[in-house]
Amino acid sequence: MARLKSEAVKQITEIVNRYKDEGTPLMMILSDIQKEYGYIPLEVQELVSLLTGIPTSEIYGVVTFYSFFSLTPKGKYVIGVCLGTACYVKGSQLVLDKFEELLKIKPGETSEDGLFTLDALRCVGACAIAPAVSINGKVYPMVQVSQVENIIKEYRSREAQ
Repeated sequence: MARLKSEAVKQITEIVNRYKDEGTPLMMILSDIQKEYGYIPLEVQELVSLLTGIPTSEIYGVVTFYSFFSLTPKGKYVIGVCLGTACYVKGSQLVLDKFEELLKIKPGETSEDGLFTLDALRCVGACAIAPAVSINGKVYPMVQVSQVENIIKEYRSREAQ
């Protein structure tokens, strides 16, 4: 197991202990860890395994199955481009392609500066405003390829302030 800082081990142990009386605590434990750290790397999964007796392989399977868990750190701004049917038909793939081009990353990756993570989403339930893009919960309706550069600039300018 890779070496975790003692503060992280203490905090993860506290999270695990919150759910010691639960019959099936894994999802709650992982959810709390994800909220606290933003991702769940292998060394954390190994610690959870040690503390709970749940095999690391099972924990890894859960972390990689559910899209809301991440194995790697996310950027400060998580950009989700909906690729559901309504959004796709209205050009969301082209919008996603433009984000990829300008940020030089693929879905699931984080930009070199750590600011942006790009996600391709299956459906966000915003069909009436397709194509939809969300950034940290803020939804951009009817996004066109021509708007992508300005959206990125908007978030980059926040960092310059």
